[in-house]
Order: sequence, then structure tokens, then C-alpha cells
Amino acid sequence: MTAMQFNESLLSLQEKLRYFALSLTANEEDANDLLQETTLKALTYRKQFVSNTNFKAWVFTIMKNTFINNYRRIQKTRNTFESAEDAYRVAFKGNYASETPEMVQSVNEMNQSIEKLEDEFKIPFTMHTSGYKYKEIAEKLELPIGTVKSRIFFTRKKLQSMLED
Repeated sequence: MTAMQFNESLLSLQEKLRYFALSLTANEEDANDLLQETTLKALTYRKQFVSNTNFKAWVFTIMKNTFINNYRRIQKTRNTFESAEDAYRVAFKGNYASETPEMVQSVNEMNQSIEKLEDEFKIPFTMHTSGYKYKEIAEKLELPIGTVKSRIFFTRKKLQSMLED
């Protein structure tokens, strides 16, 4: 299949792909994004398409897999904590409505203790509790990943000793 034939075939499927995207996302804006991402992937991986096979099925499979991967990514990010306070609340199964004064005080003490730390420990720790992965922290701070892991570990130990009572 030549590049021109490939492009023509892809363009002829756009309307059907759009309907399929709408059936997957149930949202017009998300469907348009999915259609655009699918078209880009099809063009990017054009050389991987095997001639004399079902082009329509190939493109629809790209869309379905893209939707599934995006869905999984969204579910994974929803499970990360927004802050140390969120982690604290989840750990003690408290909710916003049933916060006790002691809980609020404990969270405040923890935040004050974190603020007292040196930046070399505080920054990686707060990034980690904000949901960054070790690798992302290492890249952002331009540090080896082992250094990031050890700083987060030592920060936890420091906080435990600072908050013993």
C-alpha cells in the first residue's frame, strides 16, 4: 500500500472512527481527542501495517488499545495522593467530616516538621508525597535515583524521630 493509498484509506474511515470513539468515551471532546491520537498513531506506525490485511480492523484496534491505555493511566493517577495530609487521612481512615482536633493538630505538627527539614531532604520528600515517582524526582532534581531514594528514606526516619511523642 502506497503512502497516498494509506492516507486516503485513513481519511475515509474518519467518520466511522469518530462514532466508535464516541461509543467508547461518551463525551464529544474526549472522542475528538481519541480520534486525533489514533490518527497520529496510525500515521506514525504506517510502516508496521502489513499490506493485504484488514486496514479497518488495524486502525480500530489502535483506537481501542489507545482508549484502554488512557483509561488505565487515568485510573492510576486517581489513586495517587495529593499531599502528605491526604496520605495521613487515608492511613487513619479519617474523613473530612469526622476530623478530630487531635488529628488536625497531628497533621499540623507533621507539616511543621517537614518545613524544618533542609531543602535537600524536604524537596524530594514533598515531591514523593505529591505523587512523583522516584525516576521523575531524580530527573527533575538532576540527582541519581539512589540518592533520591535514600533522601526520602532518611527524611521518613527524621520525621519519625521528630514526631515520636
